[in-house]
Amino acid sequence: MPPLSIAKSIVARPWLQRVLGPVANRYADLAGYRQIGLVADDLIIEETDVVQQAIKRLPPKVAYDRMFRMRRAVQCSVAHQILPKQDQTKPEDDVPYLSPYIEEIEAELRERNELDSLAKAK
Repeated sequence: MPPLSIAKSIVARPWLQRVLGPVANRYADLAGYRQIGLVADDLIIEETDVVQQAIKRLPPKVAYDRMFRMRRAVQCSVAHQILPKQDQTKPEDDVPYLSPYIEEIEAELRERNELDSLAKAK
């Protein structure tokens, strides 16, 4: 079962979400990316064509904020420091900004492949 479908099944069951929600938040805190100012979507690997297209579709403000977070995280990493508590990413600010674009592009590619296979079948 792909991770996305597992996440959807957890969200569909409120009792399971209440049980696993705190565990997921604690795991994200321990991962350390919030301590250097990143959000979860900043950790997505950029080398794929789909992610590259998604990054190009980002609004200018979101793309700028993403680059700022990345540069600040690199500076923190080089200096072996974490950000002050007020500058760290809060859990409520850790919202997906890139994932919706990735899902949109993947849906477009699936649709294109389906249409191409229909055209080849004729």
